[in-house]
Amino acid sequence: MKRYLFIILLAISFSVQAQSNVANYKYIIVPEKFSFLKQVNQYGLNTLTKTLFEEKGFTVYFDNTEIPQEIAADRCKALVVELQEKNSMFVTNVSILLKDCRGAVVIKSNEGKSREKEYNTSYNLALRDAFTSFNDFNYVADQPTTATSTVPLPATTNAETKTVPVPVDQITTNKTEQQEALLYAQPVSNGYQLIDATPKIIMTLLKTSIADCYISNNGNANGIVIKKNGNWFFEYYKNNVLVSEKLLIKF
Repeated sequence: MKRYLFIILLAISFSVQAQSNVANYKYIIVPEKFSFLKQVNQYGLNTLTKTLFEEKGFTVYFDNTEIPQEIAADRCKALVVELQEKNSMFVTNVSILLKDCRGAVVIKSNEGKSREKEYNTSYNLALRDAFTSFNDFNYVADQPTTATSTVPLPATTNAETKTVPVPVDQITTNKTEQQEALLYAQPVSNGYQLIDATPKIIMTLLKTSIADCYISNNGNANGIVIKKNGNWFFEYYKNNVLVSEKLLIKF
């Protein structure tokens, strides 16, 4: 149990440490055409990139539009987006790089993947998959925060209260119902991605040194996927409670 808890905390700490590098930036600039493509906004990737970062609270501009004086006077106040492509015969691979004014990489996403045959679909799915690296990050009113590092403050009352810590081994496990949909495991370079019949990427699994144990993220929570008694479970902490969701996976 302690080993699983350590893996969860390790996965969360990696996410927080990497994304904290973006904390000093409010503005992001997206090129009108990515270097590996031939046309402006081909496959809608530039527009999609702009939209995804705007949803995270950033102020985003295309590089072919008039940018505000604040950025024009000091380009080092903005990060520039670059997409890195590394395709194989059957898989579209895309990574997101954020670079500073000197061209140094501030943060690089995990490699997003898609096995769709149509480029328009595969590039969009791969980009969205890569963007899951930013799931726990939001920029709010000049005060960037990460969901994994935000701790809710307890409500205050007039009466004196005492906080009693709960031992780890006494934390209640809350098991939810098994997911109805069968999830298919697609191999990727460092593990698997779980997709449904749509196909839609539901969760990513990263290999660990422990058999049948993966560091995982479903877009809302970081945790682990482990095999117990012949069944797979996604386990993570929510409000200091260990949640264990049963999964139906076909490898």
